[in-house]
Amino acid sequence: MASLGGRDWRAVCGKFARAQELSEKESRKDPENEPFRSKYEARELLKEIYCFLKNVDTDESDEEGQGEEEDGQCEQSESDGGEGGGRRTHPGDSRAGLRAAKLGVIEYYLGVNHIETEELSAGEEHLMSCMKLLEKCAVTRENVSLHIQARNQLGILWAGRDETEKAQGFLETAKSIYVRYMKEDGQPPLDLVDFFVVEQEAPSQQERMRRFEMVYTHTLYYLAQVYKNLEQYEKAGQYCHSTLQRQLKFSQFVPLEWAINAAALSQYYITKTRYMEARHCLAAANVIAGLAGEVPSEAAAKESEVEYEKREQLRQKRAEIARCWIKYCRNLLEDAKKLLEDNIGELDLDRQEELLRARRDEEEEKERGRKSAVLFDSSDTFDSICRQEEKVSCVLPLIFEEASAIFLVGQGYVAQAKEYFEMDGHVTDHIEILQDHSALFKVLAFFEERLERRCKMHKRRVDILEPICKDLNPQYYLLICRQLQFELAETFNEMMDLKLAVADKQDQPDAHTIKKLNHLCTSSIKYYQMFLDSIRSPEGKFPEKLEDDLLRPALAAKFRVARLQSKIITTNLNAQLENLNHSLESYSFVVQYCEENPEAKKAVETELELSEEMASLLPMKINRIKSKIASSN
Repeated sequence: MASLGGRDWRAVCGKFARAQELSEKESRKDPENEPFRSKYEARELLKEIYCFLKNVDTDESDEEGQGEEEDGQCEQSESDGGEGGGRRTHPGDSRAGLRAAKLGVIEYYLGVNHIETEELSAGEEHLMSCMKLLEKCAVTRENVSLHIQARNQLGILWAGRDETEKAQGFLETAKSIYVRYMKEDGQPPLDLVDFFVVEQEAPSQQERMRRFEMVYTHTLYYLAQVYKNLEQYEKAGQYCHSTLQRQLKFSQFVPLEWAINAAALSQYYITKTRYMEARHCLAAANVIAGLAGEVPSEAAAKESEVEYEKREQLRQKRAEIARCWIKYCRNLLEDAKKLLEDNIGELDLDRQEELLRARRDEEEEKERGRKSAVLFDSSDTFDSICRQEEKVSCVLPLIFEEASAIFLVGQGYVAQAKEYFEMDGHVTDHIEILQDHSALFKVLAFFEERLERRCKMHKRRVDILEPICKDLNPQYYLLICRQLQFELAETFNEMMDLKLAVADKQDQPDAHTIKKLNHLCTSSIKYYQMFLDSIRSPEGKFPEKLEDDLLRPALAAKFRVARLQSKIITTNLNAQLENLNHSLESYSFVVQYCEENPEAKKAVETELELSEEMASLLPMKINRIKSKIASSN
């Protein structure tokens, strides 16, 4: 019979170490035509170790196990989310318990090995065998890490099969095992590899604790993914934050990966209007991304493939973080706009004054808010993160100066993001950044009281979007073309309304003003018409029934075209008649469509009401002009 003594055991430990090396290092060098060669070699070594352990002191182990059962040394097990259960009959540190743990470790690694070679069913069998071995063992420092890691792997396995609730059960149990162990014991437990190292090579207590904490960090990370898939976003956000916090605390992170995850978490906080936490995540992302080093120069990248890859990765990840900052600034401004606008979308001065008065306790409120906010507690990076935070407010702006400061930060990140996401090679990303830039100007204009300056801000939007709209091929980018066409139409429309408001203050608009108004009007009509034409069939026919996502935009575009056509200023009666006929045609289209498709009425209630009114009034105006033309002839 084999024994655990001296030379035999050193040989087992050597095989285990070799299996680890094959799985974790050698496998990276495997050829493409044999991608799992090293994994298969490691599997054979693990099987040999398993057979050896099964034959070691079998009789003695069985006798001890029976003796323990007779002594009644058993403990009640905790729930495993429907997996496992029963009575614990062995203390984890007993001979039987340690033998079960060693076998369990090999079953665990065989399970992981099969999963990594895409043999999922076999992997599941080995992991469940590991769980079965642990069923009769109380959780102790000898096996607690194995208890948790087996459930982590089963959680990943079932999540990959879209059995999210089953994955949740394993992972929540893993979490509860950790929490209970830390409460009742808390000493550094054995790591899985500790069972197969000679005493001289055993890791320190500190290293064991670090590894154990890393295992639990993985549990929280997987739980974040599970709750995201279950659409329980608040829990997902909490687990994500806890994961990032622990990675900082135990220095268990890759800088760029951590930074991207923190930036992504900021977007969740933005949806909850928790701007202090969102800003904190983004500031931390900037700081931690900085730990990845400087971006290699273009010259260095040309000389070395390693430097080229590093340059690309750093530029890309930092550009992605910059895009998250853009979203932060845009949403902060847009949420402030919602708070301050009246029922027609203009700045409510009374509301603004009321909110400004309420700011007298602002500093106290900000401090109270910071104490209740969920922030990263890391002494190493705290000062650096604070310096980043000081560059932009997390408070909703109430006046133009505050909005402008946030706008400028956002605009700075637009420039940074565009450096990597260029039009050549990143069409969709580049255009989305331009759309965000346009949105920043749009919301800044809301805070500007001077009409001429507001108009200039909207002109900047046109300058940003119009060139790209002209160059883009709708055959390949139809949805984006429609978005740009509609936004440009709205922007020209807004500029025309502003110019009209300025002209109304004059006794009589001059020829230059009239020409400008007509240009804005026809430009808006042009882009609305381009949008509407994009909906037509290849034969040029407008659909009898609009798709849900096009219903509101298409009918709103028809309504605005009708309004704009009646706004064109001309002294030529024939031109007036033509414009009003076009206007009536568009108003009538909205009315007729809603009559034929009653379900559309809800989408355009205001537009439909005005269209019905104008469709009844315009014929009289048209007839008057016809009479004037007839009498003049």
